[in-house]
Amino acid sequence: MNFVELLLVLATVLNVGNSNIITVKNDTGQIQTVKLACINLPNATKKPDNLAATEKLNQLLPAGSPVVIRRVTEDKGDRITGEIFVDNQSVNLRLVAEGNAVIDQDTIYYCSETKTQYLIAQANAQNKRLGIWQQINPDTTKKIPR
Repeated sequence: MNFVELLLVLATVLNVGNSNIITVKNDTGQIQTVKLACINLPNATKKPDNLAATEKLNQLLPAGSPVVIRRVTEDKGDRITGEIFVDNQSVNLRLVAEGNAVIDQDTIYYCSETKTQYLIAQANAQNKRLGIWQQINPDTTKKIPR
């Protein structure tokens, strides 16, 4: 197994959870749970208004979609944390840019190569009051609505 194979996982989306969790089948047939790295999505089960972010994730990652996952960590078992790519574009970054997710300050270091892109994307979404930024007063909080 070479270095690239350790970092990248080729997979097919099976389903999207209600937050930043998806289930995939990797190219060896193993089913894995993937937490989207470096971002937080609102949890739709806690507040129905937060459903838009999960709907957007379902739209970007419908069942059967081929994806590439840049693995950043692996928990015990089959759960990994990673950045999801479709057609060479980061789904994680797109969710932030469109105001459907915010940067996770606790894990952004996993995306150190693209941290500036995430910061700029979030600032633009915030300035344009996109998605969840319609619900948040950017001057008083940077927390995601729950």
